[in-house]
Amino acid sequence: MSANASTALLAHPESTAVEIAPLQAAQAAEAAAPKAAPAAAEKKEASGDDHHVDVGDDITPEIEALLKTDTTHGLTAAEVQQRIAQFGHNEIPEVKQSKLMKFISYFLGPISYLIEVACIISGVLKHWADFAILLALLIVNAVIGYMEEAKAENALEALKNNLASNARVFRDSNLTEIPTRELVPGDIIILRLGDIIPADCRLLGLGANHQEVDEDLMIDQAALTGESLPVNRGKGHIVYSSSVVKQGQMLAVVVKTGINTFIGRAANLISMTNEEGHFQKIIGAIGNYLIYMTIVFVIILYLVLVLARGYDFLEALDKVVVLTIAAIPVGLPTVLSVTMAVGAKQLAEKEVIVKRLPAIEEFASVSILCSDKTGTLTLNELSFDDPFLMPGFTERDILLNAYFASEAGAKDAIELAVRGAGMERVDILQNLPAGQEHVIPGYKILKFLPFNPNDKYTKAKVQNLETGEIFECIKGAPQVVIRLSGGDAAAERQVIDFAQRGLRALGVARTRADGSFQLVGLISLLDPPRPDSAQTIAECAELGVEVKMITGDQVIIGKEVARRLGMQRCILNASRLVDPKADEEELTRRCEKSDGFGQVIPEHKYRVVELLQRKGYLVGMTGDGVNDAPALKKANVGIAVEGCTDAARSAADIVLLAPGLGTIVDGIKTSRAIFQRMRSYAIYRITSTIHFLVFFFITIALYDFTLPNKLIILIAVLNDAATLVIAVDNARISKRPDKWRIGQLIFMSTVLAILLTGASLAHYYVAKAHFGDREDAVGYIHTVIYLQVSSCPHFVIFSTRVGTYFWKSPPSLLFTVAVGGTQVFAMVMSIIGWHDMDAEPIGVAWGFGIMAISLVYMAFLDIVKVFIFKFWSFEFTARAWPSKERKDKLAARKAKAIVDKRVKLNWQKVRSLMPMFKVIAAFKSGGKASSGALDLGSKME
Repeated sequence: MSANASTALLAHPESTAVEIAPLQAAQAAEAAAPKAAPAAAEKKEASGDDHHVDVGDDITPEIEALLKTDTTHGLTAAEVQQRIAQFGHNEIPEVKQSKLMKFISYFLGPISYLIEVACIISGVLKHWADFAILLALLIVNAVIGYMEEAKAENALEALKNNLASNARVFRDSNLTEIPTRELVPGDIIILRLGDIIPADCRLLGLGANHQEVDEDLMIDQAALTGESLPVNRGKGHIVYSSSVVKQGQMLAVVVKTGINTFIGRAANLISMTNEEGHFQKIIGAIGNYLIYMTIVFVIILYLVLVLARGYDFLEALDKVVVLTIAAIPVGLPTVLSVTMAVGAKQLAEKEVIVKRLPAIEEFASVSILCSDKTGTLTLNELSFDDPFLMPGFTERDILLNAYFASEAGAKDAIELAVRGAGMERVDILQNLPAGQEHVIPGYKILKFLPFNPNDKYTKAKVQNLETGEIFECIKGAPQVVIRLSGGDAAAERQVIDFAQRGLRALGVARTRADGSFQLVGLISLLDPPRPDSAQTIAECAELGVEVKMITGDQVIIGKEVARRLGMQRCILNASRLVDPKADEEELTRRCEKSDGFGQVIPEHKYRVVELLQRKGYLVGMTGDGVNDAPALKKANVGIAVEGCTDAARSAADIVLLAPGLGTIVDGIKTSRAIFQRMRSYAIYRITSTIHFLVFFFITIALYDFTLPNKLIILIAVLNDAATLVIAVDNARISKRPDKWRIGQLIFMSTVLAILLTGASLAHYYVAKAHFGDREDAVGYIHTVIYLQVSSCPHFVIFSTRVGTYFWKSPPSLLFTVAVGGTQVFAMVMSIIGWHDMDAEPIGVAWGFGIMAISLVYMAFLDIVKVFIFKFWSFEFTARAWPSKERKDKLAARKAKAIVDKRVKLNWQKVRSLMPMFKVIAAFKSGGKASSGALDLGSKME
């Protein structure tokens, strides 16, 4: 196998895998890589380990000129100061928002502005009771939002803390230890086993004593690039800040520091991601609609009162403030915040921690879930897979011989996987005492030769203590082991098959009696999927959520993991996301159609989320590493999985405490239940607000009639307090991602509000006709309208809580008692009267009569609601409120529907032919053709 055909994923020279990649890419990578020493180059060619091409290895000529530092002397103090002035300290700049400014931000927004305006007007008119109530509501809304959404950590702070604390560096001919923040480009540092690399560095191929070394460093950079295994890095290679040295020792020269490093780029992406959330946009749209309506009605009413009725400024303002208060959905932010807070508590019981409350609403609407592979869909540990065995050998034979040829105590990932599989599956290796794993019952290791890059295998000389037989075992690069065993075509084909599926392969052989090697078989290794990942992906699909795999590993590994998870295998190379020949529409199409991407870096993950969001999708992103942090913050819902880094946890909106993705399904279901509760309340609240606004606009403009401010605020406070329990109401969970459908929501609310206004006007006319002759008729009319406006709109929430007829999904007992209790209070108060609230007693007949009418009218409005839901469609929206965006979207949907129908018909034709082909194949197979055909026929029946 040629070097160009070998994979860059070789984290160990013993293993091999093939990447099917264009020759030009390999040549470009080879040209871009710094030239290594001849010995290292020979070793690289022999092992078939291509340079792993990392975006970000580019070094400008100006920087390159600073890297020619004498390795024995290092930089001088003067040079260090000059470079600190030029490049700054090796740290990530902090960007923090003060707690005060964060709290003040909760007083901003359309609904808050409405409350503030009404509060100011009440103060100007010296209505201090109204002023106090409105101010209290404003503060309560802000406090709840601030307390519930307080972040535990700052993402940039976590990224900064992820840097190593100290580094060993040559300065002024002395080896000294300094804080990593003082490193500058050109510094010569020592990297040893266990070190966290403090900056992006280029390896020099020299040991701590400045002698040349042939051994590469083994670097664990999974948290940065998503690669599932440690990678080999030798002279001339770049190693990244915050990755970990797992094996070896070498001098390196610092090439990039602080924000210019690989991890610094991730921090920069996080700091520039500060967009308004989806939930805030929805609340803003609702608030803007109510504001515009209020402004229009208030201006018209004010002009009528001043010009037509002759009111002075303050008198007109006193009347207008009623309309302003009526237009405020005072409880909307509070009820929605409490509903989400209760939902967050429910999720916490399922080990799903919500850091940002609106993420619950957005989680219910997520239609695409981008998942990091390594450590999220997989276990991030190499494990034994199905082996290839030569005739006469068993799984026990290959594992035992591989164990003989494994180095005791080695921390290499492949050695650990092989030894772990042997200790788990081979009887004599089970339950070995800790620290005595090298003592094998019945056998003695006479001699062991560790791996070296020239031979590319490990070798053990073993004695069977029972028979006295002495034999040798080897384990290493499969091509070498097969060749030493005399060659085998089937084994060579299997090596290619393993490689094309992204599996690491190891050859295992042992000597015969004549001393020649006999191939035992091939071990295959893979970072296995988590046990629950396949089920989670299937359940997500049932809920209408598409899962896309995003990994730093090679495409072939992504495809193999996708196959094992039951996903489609259209995994693209991430370079397709930065194709200069493709426009944004084409790049977005690639994101939509693909099932995942391989060889990604943080910018790629960020780009995937960005492209999908621009297309209108709500995107979720799961991850656990530093490399995931920018995309986690960019996504509508960032989900940090169990065992994640501080950077990922800080950038995420939701943190999973249980291993795997199983809890994500619980999170989706719970969030959708919460969404249904919030949407049902929003419809009710908007309906009630528009009803208030339109009804009092008509009565003030035409009849100079309004309710006392105290009664209006009493209705708002009591009704919203009761509907707080909607947070624990029964809810139907949809099988598709939820959407607000803001046009439908406002249209329905407006229709229901107009119908409610008609009912309220009818009650006004009847009450005026009945009580009109009395001297205190206004007080009685106040009571009638109070009870009708309190009960009829409030009962509508029993209808709006479900999309179908209200009796098909009964509410919870607590919700029924809470809503019913407030209306019983309103009815009793109306029957007996409350003079301090300007409400005269209207008697039992009026009280029970109004309540009965309200209940019957709610049933009528429920039928109207169901009709609107059935009648409404996006096509109706596009035609009723046409815009270029809606027209284009409607045309695209129709074109897609035509294509989908044609594809479906073609597939039906293909499927109809399949039984015939199977019958023909059964007859051609000979021997058992007849029985096979009969079996097929019976199965078809």
